[in-house]
Amino acid sequence: MIAACRHRENTAAYQADVQQWREHRRTRLLSDDSWLTLTGLFWLQNGVNDITLPTHPPANAKFVLQNGQVTLGNQVLRDDADPKVPTILRNGSVSYEVIKREDVSGPKFAIRVKDTEAEPRKNFKGLDYFPTDPEYRVQAHFEPYNPPRKIAITNVLGMTSDETSPGALVFNLKGQTYRIDPIWDMSDPEPRDLFIIFKDATSGKETYAAARYMYAHPPDASGNTIVDFNKSYNPPCVFTHFATCPLPPPQNRLPIRVEAGEKKYAGHA
Repeated sequence: MIAACRHRENTAAYQADVQQWREHRRTRLLSDDSWLTLTGLFWLQNGVNDITLPTHPPANAKFVLQNGQVTLGNQVLRDDADPKVPTILRNGSVSYEVIKREDVSGPKFAIRVKDTEAEPRKNFKGLDYFPTDPEYRVQAHFEPYNPPRKIAITNVLGMTSDETSPGALVFNLKGQTYRIDPIWDMSDPEPRDLFIIFKDATSGKETYAAARYMYAHPPDASGNTIVDFNKSYNPPCVFTHFATCPLPPPQNRLPIRVEAGEKKYAGHA
């Protein structure tokens, strides 16, 4: 009787934890600088780039890319890979910044534009999830790569970069053993959590075809961590055509149905 009560309490606590995570995700998506506000992406060539920004009304600007540095007039613009954080320029409800993306052929730079009045934000359709299922919260053993391994990650625009995987996560799900390669979070200059890009047999059906994402904490002293598919979520490219979402490497394409986490977005861009 006591064991059954504790089980119910643990299940209820876990359900509440997942629900809190979902509410936090919704809040982030509706924030002033979320992916729902992304309205433009302009790739730069070396030299002068004449760009018409989607401000209100549209504004013309000359961005100069030279020696890996972008300037606007006399102002040097820090990109999103800069440890001092990017330079963000504003014009009414519109903001814009420089992003830098690594590619095997060299770094690429673009102007990313966001608008707090963007239609996708104002007409947000909400998020849909599979029912929370503790079976999809699994313990994984971390098998480190010494040294860390470089793996090729291609994004939705066809750019490929060599990202660092510190090791494999090995876990059991539905009686079978699987292994996936996490990478360091590419947006974090001091990576801590493990970033997982995966797809499964629900991809293109109940869930987004390209990928889903999730995070896992660093392994403990025993080399273990938790992989929680109930907290997997859609990549930014579900909400906008102007994202540069990384896609899963072949080893992260699971041959089973993972009926947990975020489903397709009703307002898919």
